[in-house]
Amino acid sequence: MMSNLFSIFDPHSSMNYSFNWMSIFIPLLFLPNQFWFKKSKMFMFWYSIINFLLKEFNNFKKNNLTNIIIFLSMFTMILIMNFIGLFPYIFTPSSHLSITLPLSLTIWLSIMLFYWTQMTNLTFAHLVPLNTPSLLMMFMVLIETISNLIRPITLSVRLSANMIAGHLLLCLLGSTGPSMDMKLINILIITQILLFTLELAVSIIQSYVFMTLMSLYSNEL
Repeated sequence: MMSNLFSIFDPHSSMNYSFNWMSIFIPLLFLPNQFWFKKSKMFMFWYSIINFLLKEFNNFKKNNLTNIIIFLSMFTMILIMNFIGLFPYIFTPSSHLSITLPLSLTIWLSIMLFYWTQMTNLTFAHLVPLNTPSLLMMFMVLIETISNLIRPITLSVRLSANMIAGHLLLCLLGSTGPSMDMKLINILIITQILLFTLELAVSIIQSYVFMTLMSLYSNEL
């Protein structure tokens, strides 16, 4: 077992619970079949979220049903991973690069391969923005190429870093509880509640940002 603070992000740090990666599938096991057929409060809440996301997709110039299904499924999976990691003794999969990097790299690589094989001339033209001076075209191609290559890395690091930062802060504040006076315990509890509420918001925002950036990358060409 790791003895440092980052052991909470090690999926193999517990010898008794070696199936920490199974936390990705835990919410799917408890969703009843009636959730998708009956208009319950949970169904209407999720239906309103999907409608909001569909309005965001309508702002793009072009879209198809396949892209919408893929991005909505990605949003749902990341949201479940972020939210389930807020429960005690459950590993947060989205805080590990072995989850976020393959996810972003797979989608980004499929988008790039599709455009480079189906729209080669348009993709080459996209490397040089409009009204670029002739002297700067070579540098613009290099800059655009580098920016395209680092996109999956920035997406994965952004998601994992935001999830790690909040969990580390909660862990640090919680570890100072036994050494504090009783007068400061109430302040610590209120601070922990506020940070936990912030983490709830971050779990939703990060999944939305990940989906939005991926949809922008697929539609900018």
